[in-house]
Amino acid sequence: MKIDSIELREISLPLVHFFETSFGRTTQRRIMLVRVRDADGAEGWGECTAGEGPFYSEEWIDGAWGVIEQFLAPMVLGREIESAAHVSSLMKRVRGHRMAKAAIETACWDLEAKKLGVPLWRHLGGVRREIPCGVSIGIQDSIEDLFAKVEKELAAGYQRIKIKIKPGWDVEAVARLRERFPDIRLMVDANSAYSLEDAPLFRALDQHRLMMIEQPLAYDDMYDHAKLQAQIETPICLDESIRSSDDARKAIAIGACRIINLKLGRVGGHFEARRVERVCRERNVPVWCGGMLESGIGRAHNIAMATLEGFTLPGDVSASARYWEEDIIDPPVEVTSRGTIIAREDPGIGYEVKRARVEMLTVRSAALRADG
Repeated sequence: MKIDSIELREISLPLVHFFETSFGRTTQRRIMLVRVRDADGAEGWGECTAGEGPFYSEEWIDGAWGVIEQFLAPMVLGREIESAAHVSSLMKRVRGHRMAKAAIETACWDLEAKKLGVPLWRHLGGVRREIPCGVSIGIQDSIEDLFAKVEKELAAGYQRIKIKIKPGWDVEAVARLRERFPDIRLMVDANSAYSLEDAPLFRALDQHRLMMIEQPLAYDDMYDHAKLQAQIETPICLDESIRSSDDARKAIAIGACRIINLKLGRVGGHFEARRVERVCRERNVPVWCGGMLESGIGRAHNIAMATLEGFTLPGDVSASARYWEEDIIDPPVEVTSRGTIIAREDPGIGYEVKRARVEMLTVRSAALRADG
């Protein structure tokens, strides 16, 4: 396969409801889409999951746009590519910038699966067509608002509830929620808002039967997480700290976590995501698919990844309607009454991109070609 052109588009997509974490509140998403085409005119789509600012990680949409234009795209354009699994190696000279790399790499996987006439999830080696789904609920304005959101998601059938926490919105919120919903599968996500000195707070959370505490300490830490895990009963799940299969191997070896959240953009695409999944599965550490407020394109890639064998816990892959009045794919992603998503059998990501809607939402674009 030879990539003849790479098209970048930034779209502006308003959220149905604000989403707040310890980083801040988001009401509108700036999303970069990547479309790759080969010499035959076949195409594949990917999405860059970098945020509006460098808060979740050092990557952000404007930086990702620049690094793709100036460095990553020229490394891929016009090159003979043995398979999508080799695309990441073409960009290896650029350090970091995994979300930017993943945008190109996942688009190439979609292209390859379409040319082969197979659904992406099967092409990746998925073993289950139906994946369990949970939801991520941001920090709310009040406990009553939190109760209302949880009740709505449980009524929709979701199998697991995750709430974001931060100092001042943690133990009491969890205690009130557990009292109101004693039997739900519940977890919390701190997004690195705490330090090891907060160990007593996490010991207090032990009594509320949480599935896990996600990334409580620094985004680049493993050592202190290992120390914290030794002091609490609730499993720690690492997110931001895991950027590669080597990171996963090391974190598990030192006891820094018992669960890993796997995000495509954070690890650089499908090739490395499969390596992380394998490392965890071989060590009996469950993984699940995290979300980054993706549009339908990124969501479709997440669905495909979550069909791999090691994804044994409900992820943050939920229905399009939870986030967007109208998504950019057809059909929109829907969740069954059982709280599951069924992977589609259509070639590639399995959904049609709504070109007219993408065009309407586009605020800037760039067309990069092998011939310059």
